[in-house]
Amino acid sequence: MPPHIHTFYMNIYARYFDQETVASSFEELITFLTAIPEISVTTELLDNVKAYVDSPLPYPKRYKLRPRVYFILIKTNAKNIQEFKNKRFKNESTNSTDTPAQTYKEDRVAQLTEHTPGWYKVSLCIKRMVFIKEIQKYQYQDTTIKAYINAESPLQCYRRLTDYFKTRKDIDVRSQIPSAKSDSFKFQYIGEKVKFTEA
Repeated sequence: MPPHIHTFYMNIYARYFDQETVASSFEELITFLTAIPEISVTTELLDNVKAYVDSPLPYPKRYKLRPRVYFILIKTNAKNIQEFKNKRFKNESTNSTDTPAQTYKEDRVAQLTEHTPGWYKVSLCIKRMVFIKEIQKYQYQDTTIKAYINAESPLQCYRRLTDYFKTRKDIDVRSQIPSAKSDSFKFQYIGEKVKFTEA
């Protein structure tokens, strides 16, 4: 095989609105993306896509083109679109309750790992272990922490916030910090710059 040809360990399912494909090579994937007028295939995008394809992570990846407009890549063993859809249909037929949850999980992970540097407004609700004087016992209480964080992605925001919790002496080590994939972690992208006007 010529050295300039790049192949996948797995194929890649790519979707932009109703346009989709299963690519078996890096060149095939880029050809698909280039053929979509709304997608500007820059050197930075090529590098990001190649980094995702070469990585061992099985998670899907969502690329932001402009506000609320994305294309998504999913690693798959399927050889073509029909096989990809058949596998999803089979999962739905086997256990219909798992498929929506799996789809939500994939979308959630894609959102968390999306590389969008700038400021985020985040909140995390933890199960904090606190001492209740009235009953002289420890109990879990929901405690929501809000912050503005400058980071490369929502997942990096989560990690910085949880690292901060772990250094605080006033938070009991028995307190439970939920996963970034849970609804307890919320985030909103503000922009590359932000003015702190809220009280």
